[in-house]
Amino acid sequence: MEIKVKAPAKVNLAIDVLGRRPDGYHSVSLVLQAVSLYDTITITTNDSKEIAISCNNSSVPCDKTNIAYKAAESFFAKTRTENPGINIHIDKVIPSQAGLGGGSSDGAAVIMGLNALFNTHLKDKDMEDICSYIGADVPFFINGGTQLATGIGTDMEKLHSMPDCYMVICKPDINISTKEAYDAIDAAGVKQFKYSDEVIKGIYMRSLNSVVTSMYNDFDVFMDIEEVNNIKKFMYDNKAKGACMSGSGSAVFGVFSKENHAVKCVESLKKQYNQTFLCQPIKIGCEVILN
Repeated sequence: MEIKVKAPAKVNLAIDVLGRRPDGYHSVSLVLQAVSLYDTITITTNDSKEIAISCNNSSVPCDKTNIAYKAAESFFAKTRTENPGINIHIDKVIPSQAGLGGGSSDGAAVIMGLNALFNTHLKDKDMEDICSYIGADVPFFINGGTQLATGIGTDMEKLHSMPDCYMVICKPDINISTKEAYDAIDAAGVKQFKYSDEVIKGIYMRSLNSVVTSMYNDFDVFMDIEEVNNIKKFMYDNKAKGACMSGSGSAVFGVFSKENHAVKCVESLKKQYNQTFLCQPIKIGCEVILN
């Protein structure tokens, strides 16, 4: 048996880090948006009684550290389903270490695919519960669309859909230390204003202009990376309505109201940055495409 699942990327329309908790985690307020940039997960059964991972990208680890492996392991444990043996192949398109949630989306896609493959009849909430054991933003990708994540990032609330637009995503060849970013934010003290509240107001007003003028990312502000700033400036120069780093980086996304402006921006950025993509906001998360 075989099944395929589309695993979308996400961008962060807002990231407010609200302070460190006694347990060492950080309280956050995040506005997450799924976008039409996808990995494809193919799950095939065999008789090995093992979980095997393969990937078209040699830089992706294909062992027990891969989130897809952890997802499969959690699925079989939580549903008490016997594993006859499966191979999970990841056709990787979403850039890694980019703040786009590619690994987390792959994990959610595995849960959704195994649910369909083994007819376990899990509801969305059941799948989200399993996802929460795997990673903070993994539950988001079951329903995707536009959501508010609070607590440590695992408490999800569905929001109205983001206004229609085009997005350009550009991943420069730099890596960012999330620990350094959190340390810089912690040193600044507790913040009072939440940009995520303003983004949500813009979403409910159905005003693209209000959304993009409120976009904010604490990691972006406190790390203040020159190359990220240069990409954002280039996007604005090419008629982006707003631009921001996603997650803890280093991918940058720009929001455009007109497709031709977004296409021109992609064509120009691709001359320097190979991992540049044109996409749009979507209203769903992972999706089974073949059963």
